[in-house]
Amino acid sequence: MKRRHITAFEQRVYDALRRVPRGRVTTYKLLADFMGCESPRAVGQALKRNPFAPAVPCHRVIASDLRPGGFQGSRSGPPVKAKLARLADEGVVFLNGRLADPARVWGLFR
Repeated sequence: MKRRHITAFEQRVYDALRRVPRGRVTTYKLLADFMGCESPRAVGQALKRNPFAPAVPCHRVIASDLRPGGFQGSRSGPPVKAKLARLADEGVVFLNGRLADPARVWGLFR
């Protein structure tokens, strides 16, 4: 199977995301801001194409409103359930559709 070309932007996203530790999350916006990118959506698109998961932990990126956001190109259903399960395994809990402990948002990107 031929490996897809990784763009320089995607590599920057993946490198930045590797800094988010287990048990913590960041948001698409905080990650974009950290990178000097004005588009959280561009970050999301790069993560949707992440060929390095789970080494590049795209499941640790959530929406700014502290909802789970998308995963593997889906905004609901089994992929998002898998994201929530991975986060729960790391101690990150969501209640009523939102991050239960906002202190879990990793501060490096602030």
